[in-house]
Amino acid sequence: MRDISHLRELDESLKDWERYQRYSLDDLRRDRDKRNMVLHAMLVGIQAAIDIGSHLISLNGLKRPASYRETFQVLSYAGIIPEELADGLADLAGFRNVLVHSYWDLNMDEIYSIVQNDLRTLRSFESMIKELSGESEMRSNERDK
Repeated sequence: MRDISHLRELDESLKDWERYQRYSLDDLRRDRDKRNMVLHAMLVGIQAAIDIGSHLISLNGLKRPASYRETFQVLSYAGIIPEELADGLADLAGFRNVLVHSYWDLNMDEIYSIVQNDLRTLRSFESMIKELSGESEMRSNERDK
């Protein structure tokens, strides 16, 4: 994948997300600044994954998804990512919509759970994309010889 800006953004937001895992549920409830930092890192990370998925769909000429959730299902059906990973990413894409459209009514227990438990889903996706990018770059270099 030649356009690595989304991958870089994903990596940076996941580093933030990882740092924010040290915040307690009480921190998120009481401290608006911490809560906003966490929510922003989550939103940016999830959106970067969606953008990367959309880019892969376009590069491979796959069916255009009807929703952000479906982005990862399309990638799974094409054999680009495993179904289990696609399911986890689809859930995060659905959660992204909650972050954007229902930010005034967020459930802090759910936010805390996602911060603590779902980083590994995005890290798995990031690892797969880096691997795919490396393979793609190697094929491109071989063609150029």
